[in-house]
Amino acid sequence: MRALLWDGNVAQVVDHPRPQPADGVAIVRVSVAGICNTDLELVKGYMGFRGVLGHEFVGTVSEGAADWYGQRVVGEINFACGHCAMCNRGLQRHCPTRRVMGILNADGAFAEYVAVPLANLHRVSGAVDDEQAVFTEPLAAAFEILDQVSLAPGTDCVVLGDGKLGLLVAQVLFQAGVRVLAVGKHDDKLALLRRRGVETVLLSAWRRTPVDVVVEATGSAAGLSMAIAATKPRGTLVLKSTVAEVTTLNLAPLVINEISVVGSRCGRFVPALRALETGSVDVAPLISAQLSLNHGVEALRRAAAPGTLKVLLRPT
Repeated sequence: MRALLWDGNVAQVVDHPRPQPADGVAIVRVSVAGICNTDLELVKGYMGFRGVLGHEFVGTVSEGAADWYGQRVVGEINFACGHCAMCNRGLQRHCPTRRVMGILNADGAFAEYVAVPLANLHRVSGAVDDEQAVFTEPLAAAFEILDQVSLAPGTDCVVLGDGKLGLLVAQVLFQAGVRVLAVGKHDDKLALLRRRGVETVLLSAWRRTPVDVVVEATGSAAGLSMAIAATKPRGTLVLKSTVAEVTTLNLAPLVINEISVVGSRCGRFVPALRALETGSVDVAPLISAQLSLNHGVEALRRAAAPGTLKVLLRPT
């Protein structure tokens, strides 16, 4: 099969062994995959990953358990043991022996086929098309904030970053009744939120008044210092960015202002799929381009270009 492989030095589309069926594992024929900022950080050295990239996908089960055959699915990305203390708490993402699709010791979805544990699969409603369903994983990560942080209606919240994840987070928090101010560098991106009723401001015009909750989704190491300064004393700072860059940071303001820092990663797929089905979150305007998997290297370049939102890959 064809796959977009990162070998630690270069990303290239190659002929790669097709995954083989195994007990408890489905083989999914990928229909659409999405390039995430994490993928771009992986090719800068994040996590030291080697293998097939990609963890956002929608596809059809081609091999595996009979009751899943032919089903259109998305899949959670953490492949856990299922019986450790973390797994028993429902925190498979923190299983100490986990593999992570396209990120840690498991090939990803920038390929014609991907192997996914049956326990990780979720069926996709016919009301949700492929271009929507491919956003399930990042949208679930946005919904995770609501599970981690108690946000009363009317809570003042700043979302820093107008990239793909920032735009999803702002919509999720807004529809939950939070008073959201989205801060970004690109007015055309912020306009997507204004059309949904979300207040926005360009970074250059932002007054930087501290608020109760700040979500850092800039995708840059520099965003953290800005987020700390924007958080009120006794406020909550939610960190979403994963970057390869190592940076020096003054942590004293976190102590002085008694700021609670919440690392936030993956989330539950069920609320994300429900939001896509009901239309409470709009993902269509976030698609910047769609390319064939054979042009996967070019797709990575396009996804890394300033101002680009989601770039999709189609294996066929």
